[in-house]
Amino acid sequence: MRENGARPKPRALPVRAVLFDLDGTLADTAADLAAALNRVRADRQLPPLPVATLRPHASDGTRGMLGAGLGVTREHRDWDVLKDAFLDYYAAAIAVHTRLFAGAEEVLAEIERRRLAWGIVTNKAARFTLPLLEQLALASRANVVVCGDTTAQAKPHPAPLLHAVTQLGLDAAGCVYVGDAERDVAAARAAGMASLVARYGYIASDVLPQSWKADGFIDSLPAVLDWLPTRDVSAL
Repeated sequence: MRENGARPKPRALPVRAVLFDLDGTLADTAADLAAALNRVRADRQLPPLPVATLRPHASDGTRGMLGAGLGVTREHRDWDVLKDAFLDYYAAAIAVHTRLFAGAEEVLAEIERRRLAWGIVTNKAARFTLPLLEQLALASRANVVVCGDTTAQAKPHPAPLLHAVTQLGLDAAGCVYVGDAERDVAAARAAGMASLVARYGYIASDVLPQSWKADGFIDSLPAVLDWLPTRDVSAL
């Protein structure tokens, strides 16, 4: 049972589309986020932090990176200044080290071969998401892209996922969402769709994703294929 720590075995979910989180799921963005954070630290005469130290916080965006790298929250008097500096540095060097996770190209090609739709639903603002997807050659390939500011609410609210399925002309039950954070699973559950946890993503060692009650777990991006039908279920 899932409650005692056992992981559900892969099974073909009856879906017609796969939706991916971006940071920590489809793309490894941690090094560029860390570089931007370390430039902010340098401005304050602080030494750089290793990428490995900051990596578990990369999925949490500005809040996570500034919290881990500078120990500040939104209540800090310098929050806005630090946030703007961090985001400007990141925007200026958004894809220097960022790469798709291993096997991504093969996975996307196989999803397309099976005639399933795929898309990206991220809390990353369009200002960063769209240029990054251009750099990764995914912008015109994804069937749908929903950014953190596309809808009025971001994950864990289900609105971004529901917007994505509407754009695809599907219902939530016909999609699966893959992410590496608890909010991803919560958003999927609230939207009424299945969820898979990307355990290879930015999950801290002291976090137990089994408690998130996802439908399944994958230890590499190619493992997502084990959870998908061999072809569009609408054709069966």
